[in-house]
Amino acid sequence: MFNISKDFAPPFKMIEPFFKFGSIIYLISILSLLFLKPTMDITDLKVVGWAHLFLLGFVMMVIFGAMAQLIPVALEVGHHNVDLYKYIFLLLALGSSLMVVGFWFLPWLLPYGGFLVLVSMLLFLYETFATLKKTTTSTLTVKCVKAGNIFLTIAIAIGFLMALAISVGFNLDFNKLLPIHIVLVLVGYVTITVIGMSMILLPMFGLAHGYDDSDVNLSFKILVVSIVLFSLSELFGLHYFSKIFIIGMIGAVGLYLRQLITLYNIRARKIHDIWYKHIYVAFISLALVVVYIVFWLLLGSDAILKSAVWLFLVGFFVFVINGHLIKIIPFLVWFERFSPLVGKQKVPMLHEMLPDRDIELSFWMSLSGLVVGLFGFMFGSDTLFKGGVSLLFFGAVFMFKTVIYILNFKP
Repeated sequence: MFNISKDFAPPFKMIEPFFKFGSIIYLISILSLLFLKPTMDITDLKVVGWAHLFLLGFVMMVIFGAMAQLIPVALEVGHHNVDLYKYIFLLLALGSSLMVVGFWFLPWLLPYGGFLVLVSMLLFLYETFATLKKTTTSTLTVKCVKAGNIFLTIAIAIGFLMALAISVGFNLDFNKLLPIHIVLVLVGYVTITVIGMSMILLPMFGLAHGYDDSDVNLSFKILVVSIVLFSLSELFGLHYFSKIFIIGMIGAVGLYLRQLITLYNIRARKIHDIWYKHIYVAFISLALVVVYIVFWLLLGSDAILKSAVWLFLVGFFVFVINGHLIKIIPFLVWFERFSPLVGKQKVPMLHEMLPDRDIELSFWMSLSGLVVGLFGFMFGSDTLFKGGVSLLFFGAVFMFKTVIYILNFKP
């Protein structure tokens, strides 16, 4: 499945904590939503704390773990210094935990947590860029990795300044910097990284070959330009232009979605397994985000904006990450433990390593929670929101069980 050589693939024991910790934090982050309300302002420190718990502890943690394995595939070279991932994990886990506690309870902890997160991400960026220097390839995935990591560098510097300002109390224009920080992280790093890696994983899992990739290449270019110009517009207070560049991002995502439709139509593998179900939900959610953002630009409704954020974080990020976890982790466990036994004794098939009942329960409960929670935001109903979160929590429990089962799999 993956072109991974033992000569440069990191030991799975080094990467396993990223997936395990990420799954635990996902469970905790969903549970903590029960203490929030759909009518709360997105700048409320309780909401900001939750966003950092979810994005740093779950999204970034899982992406960093996955990138440790996928970068050799994308670049066809070994890591510059794979041992750095030990420190990246420890610093990110501790730093994100301190930041969340700082936002929720003890603001004086924010600069300490922010500094640890900053160091963690700088180590990740150093290792990634040093590895990039070893490759001569210039594929879309390589371009996405480069651009995404440049945006992440700027985002974490801005985030650290804001954390310091909240703790110490010096003057900083949050109205300018917060939108830039959010867009650089969510669109500049996470979305561009997902686009880059999806152009390896989706054709691989769907067995799609010989396709025209002009849509996704144009999408990448428009996205990069729009993010840069949006950030400059916000920095100089040109909010009218900011909206134009948000439209640019929407158009870029639309082109990416059209590329996905092309991949779907030419795929050779027609089986609709649980991975496909997750991907359907993820990209339908992303398409709905585009629609909601358009309506928000026209109507300026907070409920619509919050609904779009909900679909983006829970509908897109959660389902695209969890869907790929149940594809990637079984292979990595199999590659580490069972590939040396091939030809010597019977080894399990990848599908035999999946707890089908738990995965199905996780998927359907999470999907139900996504929909019910969406109605909670749209109608400002705390009851619907809490009902959706409760369903999501049970889905997260079964997802956590799935990850632990696979990590500890024994035939």
